[in-house]
Amino acid sequence: MSKLTDVPKRILIGRALRSDRLGETLLPKRIALPVFASDPLSSVAYAPGEVLLVLSIAGVSAYHFSPWIAVAVVVLMFTVVASYRQNVHAYPSGGGDYEVANTNLGPRAGLTVASALLVDYVLTVAVSISSGVENLGSAIPFFVEHKVLCAVGIIVLLTLMNLRGVKESGKLFAIPTYVFVVGVFAMIAWGAFRSLVLDETMRAPTAGLEIKAEHQGLAGFALVFLMLRAFSSGCAALTGVEAISNGVPAFRKPKSKNAATTLTAMGLLAVTMFCGIIGLAMATDVRMAENPAVDLLRDGSPVGDSYVQNPVISQVAAAVFGDGTFFFILLASATALVLFLAANTAYNGFPLLGSILAQDRYLPRQLHTRGDRLAFSNGIVLLAGAAGLLVWVYGADSTRLIQLYIVGVFVSFTLSQTGMVRHWNRYLRTEKDPAKRRHMIRSRAINTFGAFFTGLVLIVVLVTKFTHGAWVALLGMVIFYATMTAIRRHYDRVAAEIAAPDGPSDDVVRPSRVHSVVLISKIHRPTLRALAYAKLMRSHTLEALSVNVDPAETKALQEEWTRRGIDVPLKVLDSPYREVTRPVIEYVKSLRKESPRDAVSVIIPEYVVGHWYEQLLHNQSALRLKGRLLFTPGVMVTSVPYQLESSEVAKRRERKRQEWNAPGSVRRGPANERPKESSKESSANRS
Repeated sequence: MSKLTDVPKRILIGRALRSDRLGETLLPKRIALPVFASDPLSSVAYAPGEVLLVLSIAGVSAYHFSPWIAVAVVVLMFTVVASYRQNVHAYPSGGGDYEVANTNLGPRAGLTVASALLVDYVLTVAVSISSGVENLGSAIPFFVEHKVLCAVGIIVLLTLMNLRGVKESGKLFAIPTYVFVVGVFAMIAWGAFRSLVLDETMRAPTAGLEIKAEHQGLAGFALVFLMLRAFSSGCAALTGVEAISNGVPAFRKPKSKNAATTLTAMGLLAVTMFCGIIGLAMATDVRMAENPAVDLLRDGSPVGDSYVQNPVISQVAAAVFGDGTFFFILLASATALVLFLAANTAYNGFPLLGSILAQDRYLPRQLHTRGDRLAFSNGIVLLAGAAGLLVWVYGADSTRLIQLYIVGVFVSFTLSQTGMVRHWNRYLRTEKDPAKRRHMIRSRAINTFGAFFTGLVLIVVLVTKFTHGAWVALLGMVIFYATMTAIRRHYDRVAAEIAAPDGPSDDVVRPSRVHSVVLISKIHRPTLRALAYAKLMRSHTLEALSVNVDPAETKALQEEWTRRGIDVPLKVLDSPYREVTRPVIEYVKSLRKESPRDAVSVIIPEYVVGHWYEQLLHNQSALRLKGRLLFTPGVMVTSVPYQLESSEVAKRRERKRQEWNAPGSVRRGPANERPKESSKESSANRS
């Protein structure tokens, strides 16, 4: 079985990498941008649509508020980017928001941030993949017709790509990301040229439709609430900004400088594309509705359930390039690909954060271990499973999923920036250099404004999105928080129990005596080997123990024991209810009760078989006994293995497997490094 799985594993994931090659996996800025910033860059594909969807509640007349909402999102984006530039310089170790909050605000704040980020990473995968399937469905209807199946399949594919390692997956992701960015900028430039220079009229496929307003003539508080809700939906463009600060260790040196530069480039690209798409959507008369089958009207009648509402970016591309043209299909494909790859932000952030939390004993230690390709494989698989479950539950519907979104990210934004304010306050109390103090004061001002602004947005998001699904994200955060707290409490309790004391203790006191008990069912080779081993132990007392569940068999055992003249006393326990485990356990406990300072060594002969199905036929009583005896203090359990013929066959098979090399697991060195053949060997080979 191991041999059968080795070949596909090496083909899908690649050769295992040595630990000392970790430095080779570090990323230059041109690769780090698509790896860590694909989420905020790709969010411009759905964030403008979410703004228009919310505004459509008040009818098409409310669309003229969208530029102002875009301005507010841009201001927020620049604020968050400027704030996180301080983070990457102050905390380059990769803990990101969690480390900032944990260090400056305490473990509870740190755990709250970690819970929020873990939920947000899972939602990032689910939303990005679902939105990508919808965008690709605008060009290929098959993807929309089988949304859940396609979304889960793409999650599996992304998981395999990330298991190959960060650097290798980054190279695969770079081309689609840059094609998407260039395509969007080309669309904005060509649309602006056609509109402003050529004075052409561009119309989206939905320009001729009308919107049935759910609430007409909104004013006062109701209008303000609607705009705040639209703003909170547009804030989806900021998701993933924190991933760069969490991934600083993956950058090449100088790590902090390269991470800050990448962060700035990401912010400039994201806001430009976001504003450009909003502007083109207004210019081409895009129409969107939360319930398009009913609220979109054609000639006064609803469009019906058969209507498929394409994303804003697809409609704008159809208006600018022409529906079905080469550039339209290219941008639609690149948009779908980059949305799929946007999940890679989470695939890099979730496992790294999980590793840090595991190191701090908040998550299982297995998440701290790197896999064959020096990636955190267990975290990658865990993220894929959680995201796949979410996609299945919500039917890969990005509109439903996005209501759960961005709550977690703004919780982490707010607490992180608040922690940075306390960080600068702590350093300002001791710093005397005027130049450094000016820099710290400026940085503190940026983080203070960032904390205030993101905190305000968090309140807006909670108020406007709570009943629309944000409560699910909050519930997820609570579950993560409670689970991690329980894990940490367990690890702390275990650590306290097993800590080696400084002074004398019962653990270092030698037992007064050792009673060895060999469990016997019948006399055969494994029994004789176990008895021979037990005699070698030189215990104070040694006896063989059998349980009488069949009087005839027990009598035969006693007679053969006497006939063979085995010099070990045989004790037989009665079992009127034909149980084996309970009488043995009670007998061992009675020995411990008589002499609490004595140790009892239970020796169990076991068969070693070569196939898993043979294991089901043997050693079941031994397994039950060992499981029960583990809970008995002062009792040591020893297995004496006896290898059957099938185990020898399995051993030879394992030896052949070790000598065999899977394709790709071994590479020959360069020709000049191989030993040259002697002239005699060469002539012999030629002959």
